[in-house]
Amino acid sequence: MLNRYLKICSIQLVVLDFLWLNVLFFITSAWLERYDRMQDINVDIFLVVSNLSWLVALYTNGIYFLSQQLSFDRIARKTIQSLSLYLLLLLLCLFLSKQLYSRLFILSYCGSFTMMVLLGRWLFYRVTDHILHRNGVEKKVVILGYNELSKQLADQLVEENSNLKFEGYFEEYNNVHELSYYPVIGNLEACVPYAQSNNIREIYSTLSPEKFPYLYTLAKEAELNLIHFRFVPDFKLFVNRQIFVDYFNNIPIISLRSEPLDDIANRIRKRVFDIIFSSLVIVFILTWLIPLLALLIKLESRGPVFFIQYRTGRNNQNFPCLKLRSMYVNDEANAKQATRHDSRFTRVGRILRKTNLDEMPQFLNVFMGDMSIVGPRPHMLRHTEEFSRVIQQYMIRHFLKPGITGWAQVSGLRGEITEESHLRKRIEHDIWYMENWSVYLDLRIIFLTIRNTVKGDDNAF
Repeated sequence: MLNRYLKICSIQLVVLDFLWLNVLFFITSAWLERYDRMQDINVDIFLVVSNLSWLVALYTNGIYFLSQQLSFDRIARKTIQSLSLYLLLLLLCLFLSKQLYSRLFILSYCGSFTMMVLLGRWLFYRVTDHILHRNGVEKKVVILGYNELSKQLADQLVEENSNLKFEGYFEEYNNVHELSYYPVIGNLEACVPYAQSNNIREIYSTLSPEKFPYLYTLAKEAELNLIHFRFVPDFKLFVNRQIFVDYFNNIPIISLRSEPLDDIANRIRKRVFDIIFSSLVIVFILTWLIPLLALLIKLESRGPVFFIQYRTGRNNQNFPCLKLRSMYVNDEANAKQATRHDSRFTRVGRILRKTNLDEMPQFLNVFMGDMSIVGPRPHMLRHTEEFSRVIQQYMIRHFLKPGITGWAQVSGLRGEITEESHLRKRIEHDIWYMENWSVYLDLRIIFLTIRNTVKGDDNAF
């Protein structure tokens, strides 16, 4: 019932968003026309751009309140992310369209829409929070078993902003050797009768059915009385980390980590973004930048303009990585990593590396599908062999396509690797990116990369 309510409210909120998006345009236009402060506006183009920008912003950040565990922080964060992306896309499109718009109109329109969205989300949270804690909606739950997992589950049920109310435990009394914070109501046999008489809606079992076959009888008995019976497996018995469960038909499959890019839809989204972004860079930047930099490179030193080096890509497949040559031609290029005061750098090369211009040809790698705009930075083949022997989790990063920039790089983890701790931190950041990928995260990393390039990075050399 609650999930259905949340889905209906989510749809209503999205419809209301688009209603305000269009109504506010005409209200703002009419208001400003009274004071002769409106230029001629192509209404159709503006409204299409505005609606598409909001659609992309919502699609990128998802419908983020379809959960019984309602989090104000999560709703607020995602709402701000959606609004920020919407404003960025809208202003970018208006800039590229070269049409004149009143600054007062843009400010009034965007400001009023932002206020309506924030007000709508706040009202949604307050109303839903009130509904969650009404007696008619609140679900009473109990837990079978008294152990570390059950205590942790109880704390989570109480802390989460949900419609679940924890009543207590059911456990054999000879298995309880301490005073519990929440009451131990009775033994296992007393669970279902208690649930019937006290309107308990859900029973969570933290006990293993292999050790307690009687649980299957309890589960059937509970369902006959329209009480939900849920098993909570203790996966930490064999792996001490968070895990993820998927299903192949009816067979549960356990994974050691979440990988959003395992989803074909997400891979398509990332690939489409890579193609569009790299195409724009190739057409509007590389077509004139590469000939200019090639001339400077040729004037200073003999050798090829491009430095082509095979590096490790997705699924441990090697590919030719393109760079502008920043060093004198030498025999150690494929064996020795660059250092801060490397004598092999040319004068032009130092500037190229400091400004990241030597990496620009890698947009061709992105277009051809060997790399992505954002991902773990690719390493030399020799380094892949060495690092994989030092860090056990090193090869995990190769589940993804390598990137021109990455989460580790914008977090200050770039440059020469002199200690094992430096490498370990980079791997941790690469794996974190893989487990938390989103379109918004890619956009954030691209923005931080541009900002760091303009501001200057001490680790860039």
